[in-house]
Amino acid sequence: MIVGLVRVLGARGTIVLACVLVLAVSVYGIAQDLGLVDPPAKAAPVPKPATGCRPKPTRAAVVDVPRGYLRLYCQAAARYRVPWSVLAAIGKVESDHGRLRLPGVRSGLNRYRDARGRLRSCCAGPMQFNLTDGPPSTWQRHGRGNVYDPADAIPAAARKLAADGARRNLDRALLAYNHSRPYVARVKQVARRYTRGGGR
Repeated sequence: MIVGLVRVLGARGTIVLACVLVLAVSVYGIAQDLGLVDPPAKAAPVPKPATGCRPKPTRAAVVDVPRGYLRLYCQAAARYRVPWSVLAAIGKVESDHGRLRLPGVRSGLNRYRDARGRLRSCCAGPMQFNLTDGPPSTWQRHGRGNVYDPADAIPAAARKLAADGARRNLDRALLAYNHSRPYVARVKQVARRYTRGGGR
């Protein structure tokens, strides 16, 4: 096939074609390095979902949620009887499951100021617990251990949702988590994507 192509194109045509291919590969590599295009998907199997998630995670959840986080969401949900998909959706909205590199996710504080510049809250950890709304603060009421450790923060979020009546009125519990109706809508949208019915 290659010999036939060389005969059809001739020596000059083959050299031009080779140069174009090299240029295309180089441009694609530079675009990848600059983050302008995503690298091609690897042909690896989709990771197995964590055991114990009921209902089962959708493919979108398995691909998006780190496996360790998915296991923690499912364990906390089962223990405190709240939907795992809602916990996972909060983790996604608040910190992209701990992947955001912003102050207050892995260390430090996420400071929120109102329109007048007054400090309203300081939040921390992958589930963004308020540390200044007390005493006692939301973290002091529901958290144990290290607010930056997902193994401590995710169960604390489940305890808070349960304490705020998530089993009876999920919207009200989410509104208590973050006093914003668009936030509630966003969390529920992500939860629906993670499992059919959003865990309800």
